Amino acid sequence: MVPVVVSLAFNAGDVLIPVAITGFLAIFFGIVLVIVAKFFEIPSSEKLTHVREMLPGVNCGACGYTGCDGYAAALADEGVPTGKCTVGGAPLSAALAEYLGVEAQTVEKHVACVMCNGDTDSTRTRYEYQGISDCVTASMMFAGPWACTYGCLGLGTCVKACPFGAITVVKGVAIVDNDKCTSCELCVASCPKALIAMIPLREHTYQVKCRNTTSGADTRKVCIVGCIGCQRCVKACGDDAIHMQGPLAIIDQDKCTACGKCEAVCPTNTIHHFHPGVAEPAEVAATAQIVS
Repeated sequence: MVPVVVSLAFNAGDVLIPVAITGFLAIFFGIVLVIVAKFFEIPSSEKLTHVREMLPGVNCGACGYTGCDGYAAALADEGVPTGKCTVGGAPLSAALAEYLGVEAQTVEKHVACVMCNGDTDSTRTRYEYQGISDCVTASMMFAGPWACTYGCLGLGTCVKACPFGAITVVKGVAIVDNDKCTSCELCVASCPKALIAMIPLREHTYQVKCRNTTSGADTRKVCIVGCIGCQRCVKACGDDAIHMQGPLAIIDQDKCTACGKCEAVCPTNTIHHFHPGVAEPAEVAATAQIVS
């Protein structure tokens, strides 16, 4: 057999010349891009810069714009209302209005509310979850380990999403601190169960903390503090503020006069009372028992 000899010899120029050409082209086009960017650059006005500095910089998008930069541009050039930043609230709205020379928009304080009441004393588990500590991941495993498949998973995905430290998990349920909540709505987007909603924080606010849409009998089997659709709150309300969505009672905050009658007649302690300066109740006493 005749051995085959492979020559590894090469001309250095065969490699260096293409590398040099590629490097030259990269530098050339880089310079062209810089020149084009400078030529077409839109000068930033002093008003826009100042408005942007006044905004909190959270970039949550709750204002309806693409972050603080988008809202600042709209404020400076389009004359949009000054009260769209929920994080800054009324003080920021007033400051922006004074600087821009426009009328300040009234801003009603809103806070996040976790529409679930079923802590570890009120419900039970169907299986032991040992996966990643994340609500989205857990919800993919047969809707999560809890007996109520509509309830809070308590693994803290909303806690991680909140940049203000306003949410903690207590006994398996996420709890919002009203003093720290800035209405950025980042927690709302993070919940795979769609349990978090923004509610007005008035002197008194009432909310049905349940989103279980099964029958009352089925709800009672899995949670002792869930809405069972008894309609006692509907009958007690004299302001037509409570209506049924299937088996679930829903309070219309625009009609609610905070009389408290609904909370007083609720047999499962599903209706909660919120007011400024007080965090959500971490637990609710209940005398009923979960039906096995």
